[in-house]
Amino acid sequence: MHEMGIALQIAEIAKSAIPKTPADLKVKAVNLRVGKLTAIVPDSLRFCFEIVAKDTPLAGAELNIEEIPIVAVCKECYTETIITDADFSCEKCKSGKLDIISGRELTVSSIEVADPGEMEQAQKKSKKKK
Repeated sequence: MHEMGIALQIAEIAKSAIPKTPADLKVKAVNLRVGKLTAIVPDSLRFCFEIVAKDTPLAGAELNIEEIPIVAVCKECYTETIITDADFSCEKCKSGKLDIISGRELTVSSIEVADPGEMEQAQKKSKKKK
């Protein structure tokens, strides 16, 4: 399962991108773009991220994953094809000579941070529950 290593890297990227102050800053969400060719299982990645985010500003953050399809351009007829199964061939001319133009992505596209008002409300709610 390579998702644990990927989750660790995502957490490091996210932690390095958020401001150091205020100290109680909380991340609401980390948004990813993940290509189908990465063979990442979204639910496994979310599970691993939850583990590595524990006791960090990322704890409780949602991991939103936008799956990017495999798109190829045929070298013979220049048709752009979305690859949906293991048959990597042009949908028009059936050639197997393709250039992959998307589907390999693994990008942290954005990080959503809770504003101070939201953080105060969340803290008040957690105190009321105790």
